[in-house]
Amino acid sequence: MKIAMVSTRDVPVWENDHVAGLAGALRALRHNVTVHLRQASEPEETESSLGGFVDSLRDKWSQDRPDLVHAHSWKAGLAAVLAAQRLGLPVVQTFHGLGPDRDQVNVERLIGREAALIVASGEQEVLDLAAAGIPRPRTVVVPRGVDTVLFQPRGEIARRRFPRRVVAMADSSPDSGVADLVAALPWLDDVELVITEARAPREAERVKAWARRFGVGDRTRVLGPNARRNLPALLRSADVAAFVPRRALWDDAALKVMACGVPVVATAVRGLPDAVVDGVTGVLVPSQDPKQLVRKLRKVLKYDVFRHSCSIAATDRIQARHTWTVVGECVERLYAGLLERRAGDAVG
Repeated sequence: MKIAMVSTRDVPVWENDHVAGLAGALRALRHNVTVHLRQASEPEETESSLGGFVDSLRDKWSQDRPDLVHAHSWKAGLAAVLAAQRLGLPVVQTFHGLGPDRDQVNVERLIGREAALIVASGEQEVLDLAAAGIPRPRTVVVPRGVDTVLFQPRGEIARRRFPRRVVAMADSSPDSGVADLVAALPWLDDVELVITEARAPREAERVKAWARRFGVGDRTRVLGPNARRNLPALLRSADVAAFVPRRALWDDAALKVMACGVPVVATAVRGLPDAVVDGVTGVLVPSQDPKQLVRKLRKVLKYDVFRHSCSIAATDRIQARHTWTVVGECVERLYAGLLERRAGDAVG
């Protein structure tokens, strides 16, 4: 099978990691995969920049025709749909979560109606897509993949300074929930909070100021975006990882944590309940409920048997649903079914 994947460089790193992981899994299944990356353009998008990318894709596919196109993100999807229409190529679309504003959602609705198949990462995304007016019958769920060679329970473990450690992978924006974690720390004895993914010095300073205000400056550490090779050791050093945003979270961070055998405490916002099974691989808490957050963190930190059972269940769930081998085989079946239906329609 010859597959053309379309993505852009101006998306979060985890989205391009997803494209690379899926492409690698399909190549391992002996498919011919070409990834077309649109370069990050100027801050203000122009019709000419999109048009140039569309023309480039159309020219390449006219000379070397793929069996299907799989686009990732709405910008890539728009280019893919426009380039594929004239050539009669089927487009598979993965949005990685819908946009925050009406204009983007309108474009995503257009892409969803033109695509032959929509791939969602979980049931909540399916509901969001349907609410946005994207046809439900053409939407299927494929779990996200994670690199289980890099992220696994065995390996180097980072040293820690306190008996217990909570790790959070989040920036310090108001809706990230980091402030809620810092506020919870005074109620958790002998626990340190390590926050990674701070993207700028001012973010680190903001978190440190919060920690000083709550009297936990000595138990709060803020790291920059960890080099990929160092992140597994940090995750394995945690007793629990906390993801408590107030907004939708679609990335694969919780899966990386679970692959390392670490239980998760997460808010029940879009995206996270698909990854975290409440009471099995971790616990879910209501958003912006500080008492429940402290209570659930205490539960996981205090009860060793529960924490270890969540750890085992987390790695089992990753191996069963989220390895790139499993995800690649699932996507392969979807592609094959789509092409068979199109061939049947052509004969009919």
